[in-house]
Amino acid sequence: MRPSVRATATGGDAMDDLDGLPVVPARYPWRWLATLVVAVLLAMAGHALVTNPAWDWKVVGEYLFYETILRAAWLTLKLTALGIVLGFVIGTVLALMRLSKVPLLTSVAWTYVWIFRSVPLILQLLFWYNLAILYRYLSFGIPFGPSFVEVATMDLIGPVTAATLGLALHQGAYAAEIVRAGVLSVDPGQLEAAAALGVPRGRQIRRIILPQAMRTIIPTAANEIVGLVKGTSVVYIMALPELFYQVQVIYNRNGRIIALLLVATIWYLIITSILSVAQFYVERYFAKGSTRVLPPTPLQRLRAFVAARTAS
Repeated sequence: MRPSVRATATGGDAMDDLDGLPVVPARYPWRWLATLVVAVLLAMAGHALVTNPAWDWKVVGEYLFYETILRAAWLTLKLTALGIVLGFVIGTVLALMRLSKVPLLTSVAWTYVWIFRSVPLILQLLFWYNLAILYRYLSFGIPFGPSFVEVATMDLIGPVTAATLGLALHQGAYAAEIVRAGVLSVDPGQLEAAAALGVPRGRQIRRIILPQAMRTIIPTAANEIVGLVKGTSVVYIMALPELFYQVQVIYNRNGRIIALLLVATIWYLIITSILSVAQFYVERYFAKGSTRVLPPTPLQRLRAFVAARTAS
C-alpha cells in the first residue's frame, strides 16, 4: 500500500506544480496570414467586377429576365429533366443487366456502356437529328413480319425529340455505372441475412439495398445532373432555343457579347445552386440510417449563430 500512497502524493505534488504554470493560448500566424491573403484577393476580384465598365452590368440587368432568356432557361431545365429521368431509367435497367448472371444480358449492357461512353455527345445528337437519312420511315408491327403502322421519321423525331433521345441515351451509359456502383457498395452479408430470415426479394431491394445504395448514388448522380445542365448547351447545333443558343442569337444582334455571356453564366449558377441545395437535403434524408446526428440545415445553422450572438 505504501508505494501507491507515495505515488498518489507525488502525483498530487506534480499537479500543484502544473497549477502554477501560466496558460498561453496557441497561436496560428500562418493561418491568419493565409486568411488575410485570400481576403485581399477576394476584395480585388470584387472591385474589378464592379468598377470595370467592360462587364456592362447595366445590359446584364436588362437581359437577365428578358422573355426569350426565361423561355430558353425553361427549355434548358426541361431538357435536363427529360435527359436525367429517362437516362436513369435506362441506366437502372442496364445496371441490373450487368449484375445479372445471364451472359447475353451482361454482354449487351457492357457493349451499350462502352459505345455510348466512347462516342462524344455532339456526335450522338447529330446522329439522331439526321436519323431520317438512314431510315425514312419507322414501322411498327411483328418482328421480322408484317408492319401495321408506318410513320415518316421526320414527323416522328423532331429537334426536341432528337435532343431528348441523345441526352437520355448518353446519360444512361453513365447512370448504369453509377447505379451498379451503388448496388455493389452494399454489404452482401446483409442480403444473405435477410434471405435467411425469409425476407422477400422485393422487400430486400426496397428496404435494404436501395436505402444504402442511395448514399453512394446520390453524390455522383448529382454531379451528373449538374454536368447535364451545362451539357444541354451542345444542342445549339440543332438550332434549339436553349439558354446558350438564345444568348448567341441576342449578342449576334446587338454586339454585347460579354454582357450576354454573363447573363448565361448567372442563370447556370442559379440552376446549379438550386440543384446543390436539393442534393444536400436528399443526402441528409438518406443519411438517417448511418449517422446518429444529422448535419444541420443552413436554416438551423443560422438560428444557432443568431442564438449564440444573442446570448453573448
